Amino acid sequence: MLLLWYLKMFAAHLLTDFALQPNSWVEGRNAHHYKSRHIYYHIAITVLIACLFDGFTNWIVPVVIGLSHFFIDLWKSYKPQRIQYFVLDQALHLLIILVTGLLLYAPDPAIATSFKSIFNNENYWAVTLALVFLAQPSGIIIGMLTRRWREQLADTSNSLADAGKWIGILERLIIFVLVVFNQYAAIALLTAAKSILRFSESKNAQERSEYVLIGTLISITFALVAGLIIKTFLPLSI
Repeated sequence: MLLLWYLKMFAAHLLTDFALQPNSWVEGRNAHHYKSRHIYYHIAITVLIACLFDGFTNWIVPVVIGLSHFFIDLWKSYKPQRIQYFVLDQALHLLIILVTGLLLYAPDPAIATSFKSIFNNENYWAVTLALVFLAQPSGIIIGMLTRRWREQLADTSNSLADAGKWIGILERLIIFVLVVFNQYAAIALLTAAKSILRFSESKNAQERSEYVLIGTLISITFALVAGLIIKTFLPLSI
């Protein structure tokens, strides 16, 4: 029952916070805050859809969902339109739904057992360790290994800030997943696509290409080794 209610409420949230909220409402809320009529339109629709998906069975749903949604959105309207505030805004909405569900329904013992088994499963922790390493520490190591070549490039200022870091993180995580699922051909396509997209006609194109190639090969090596270790020593059920 609790899982079903969560699925309904998460669907209601996605529907009202994205599909049924025009950009003009968001802009109006950000410009005028609590004085904007758009924030009240949005809250009214949010409450209505939540009640509809809940089947109008409990008064706690419209009160908690409506009030929390209003204050969270009002707080966000005073913040810059940046990804960290968007993520925090969505996390707070989902947290309210999670807590409300626990107040309304007793947790399913099967769900608790599943979470406990995951928490005590070495396979999941090993995968988590690999993902954390590939996301950040490996990037720092790659940066240290390629520093001397990076310092030789004169026009590095033309690159987008932190773009290379995020490209590397996503590249390693994608390759790790592909290795675990034995999709080696897709790794070749991904590497080829990146090579084409990073082609440059700048005055030091050769030096930059060599620098990118070195970093890419180190990054791919980390992801391949991590994926192969997980596959070799841990019999994952996937």
